[in-house]
Amino acid sequence: MFNPSREEVRDFLFEAWRKFRTQEPLAGLEAAAAAVIAAHPEYHAMLADRAEFLERHRDRDYPPEFGETNPFLHLSMHLSIREQVAIDQPPGVRGAHAGLTHALGDPLSAEHEMMDGLAEMLWHAQRHGTAPDAQRYLEVLARKLAALGGKPP
Repeated sequence: MFNPSREEVRDFLFEAWRKFRTQEPLAGLEAAAAAVIAAHPEYHAMLADRAEFLERHRDRDYPPEFGETNPFLHLSMHLSIREQVAIDQPPGVRGAHAGLTHALGDPLSAEHEMMDGLAEMLWHAQRHGTAPDAQRYLEVLARKLAALGGKPP
């Protein structure tokens, strides 16, 4: 199982965006990352200047208590959700995504809603020292869909 460090994830995202901007060929996950970044213009300037970011923020954390979104975590969660949907793992996540996409009008908005469920599942697993609970994740997604007046597909 691949378990990249924080620096490796950041380097990967910087490199994918650099290649996209210079129209170099993108391999596999780089293309997916570039598509996610392209959909988030609020991160373009930061990802365009890797040297400045590293000089000023090399070890920067984004603690939730300060109300800042960690752009690297945010983009990585999009990639995780897209992979989950592509392979329907956990089973039912593709349907939840389809329902949220229908209710919200676009896949990106659905992914943003799904992030809460994914984060809750991971937080619970870390807090309790357990494996991630896919059922918990799917239940959060079902509640979100119901709150939007949607029905599971």
